Parts: sequence; C-alpha cells; structure tokens
Amino acid sequence: MLEGKYECLKLDNQLCFPLYACSKEVVRKYKPFLDKINLTYTQYIAMMVLWEHEEISVKRMGEYLYLDSGTLTPLLKTLEKKGFVERKRSSVDERSLNVTLTKDGEALKEKAFTIPSQIGQCLALNREDAKELYRILHRLMDQM
Repeated sequence: MLEGKYECLKLDNQLCFPLYACSKEVVRKYKPFLDKINLTYTQYIAMMVLWEHEEISVKRMGEYLYLDSGTLTPLLKTLEKKGFVERKRSSVDERSLNVTLTKDGEALKEKAFTIPSQIGQCLALNREDAKELYRILHRLMDQM
C-alpha cells in the first residue's frame, strides 16, 4: 500500500495514465473504420495532414504529428507503396524531402470522410465536454 511520500506513485494519482489509456482506446475504436480503407491510425493522421496541405515537407509533417523521422519515414514509404503519396526532393532545397498527395490519396479522402462522425458516435462525450477536452489537450500540446 502506497502512503505518505509515495502517494504520488499511485496510478490513480497520475494524469498520464488516463491520457494514455484513453488514447489507446480511442485509437482502438478507429481500427474497424480504418481497416476498411487499409490504413493504420498513424497513416490516417498523416493522410489528414496531406488532405489539408496536399504537399508538405517531411520535417513539417513531423512537427504537425509530433513524430520523429525514424517513425515518419517508414510510414511514408508504406503510404507511397499503397499509391497514396509521393516523396520527392524539394526543388528549392535538395536536403528537404517533400510528400505530395497522389490522385489515389485524394480519392481516399472521400472514403475517410465519414470516419470522424462515426468515431464521435462511439465516444460517450457530449459536444460541450468534447470541446472542453479538445481545448485543454491542445493547450497542453502547445506547451510541450
């Protein structure tokens, strides 16, 4: 039993644990929807960045997604093999690698369009609580 100065080590006293557990469970809820379009969750969020920007540097994409190049590079190679993206050197700075959406990648957006609303139905949060949670989490992300 943890008491006194070790109270801080109780799982129930950790902010990180409910964040971790909820994140894992939310991603698990995405799986059946993403399986239908042949994407993992990480591939899906990378595609979301591309649907918004159409072309972006790998470095900038990593900043958006909080992913390092060691995680992002194999992910982008897989998306390229699936025909959803192209990777090419920047014409302005050859050191920079850009990712571009392909026609198939753009077409995938239509198939993914309903996923956010389907996930919203899976989560037991009303609109106000969802907005508040979003606000708090983004404030925390901005500070990291």
